[in-house]
Amino acid sequence: MKMTRGKLLLLAMAMQLSAWGTASAGPLFMHTGGRTTQPVGHYELCQRIPIECNERTPNGSPVELTRKLWATMIKVNNSVNTRVKPRTDMEIYGVEEYWAYPDNGFGDCEDFALEKRRELMAAGVPAGDLLMTVVRQPNGDGHA
Repeated sequence: MKMTRGKLLLLAMAMQLSAWGTASAGPLFMHTGGRTTQPVGHYELCQRIPIECNERTPNGSPVELTRKLWATMIKVNNSVNTRVKPRTDMEIYGVEEYWAYPDNGFGDCEDFALEKRRELMAAGVPAGDLLMTVVRQPNGDGHA
């Protein structure tokens, strides 16, 4: 089955959602708005580590979601969710927002997502197929 970028992004979001659990049930749909921009924290990461943001999908074709790739995605998701311990950027870096890999074993939502992205890239998924996004929670906070 060939995955479009949109489907792959939704799949990545579903993987992240599985890390949160179902502690607070909300609407069964996500409200969407108009156009948006790159998350500021991701932009700053790209400024610090340009190689992270320069890769493109070869030939503009999205990766094919095979059973093997799906198994890899599940393995990476479970592994990162188990290894990385939740901490806020304020606790780790002393600032409100800082996108970084959880190399010290601690991180917040975008750090979990960045690590999953890094491991999927190491498994052969092109960086251009692993987009980062931030959604606005009902309380107004952002969540990667």
